[in-house]
Amino acid sequence: MGVSGCGKSTVGALLAERLGWPFEDGDAFHPPSNVAKMSAGTPLTDDDRWPWLAAIAARIARARAAGEGVVIGCSALKRAYRDMLRDGHADVRFLHLTGTPELIMARQAARTGHFMPVSLIASQFATLELPETEADVIDLDVDPEPPAIVARAIAALRRRGDLA
Repeated sequence: MGVSGCGKSTVGALLAERLGWPFEDGDAFHPPSNVAKMSAGTPLTDDDRWPWLAAIAARIARARAAGEGVVIGCSALKRAYRDMLRDGHADVRFLHLTGTPELIMARQAARTGHFMPVSLIASQFATLELPETEADVIDLDVDPEPPAIVARAIAALRRRGDLA
């Protein structure tokens, strides 16, 4: 989880590979209307996000029903969004990829082919509700290289007993 440009797709794909689980990019769950809004530089509202989050929650439920793990890169900026994703799934864990707005904006500006413009990063930080009191969230600094972030994530999950 984290704002756009923090590395959710890169770190998530590497983590999924290490765990032998599928990776799903949360952006793929957005309806076309959301992509169009963001592409035009318009921030999404909660009403825009609920159907998107419901689709991601349904993917989590399918994985759990099949007895499989899945890694999903999803901004999950507000506690209510995270609550929706964890509802009924006590084993859902969030890896919160953190970095300074300057670092994230620089990374977003360097991306090519992504619909989220740099101009919306400030709105993402403004929307972000820090998960400081949520026990199922692990904060990970995005300054190191992605393989180091993944190693720290796996170590933290093991320390918590979430991974063997």
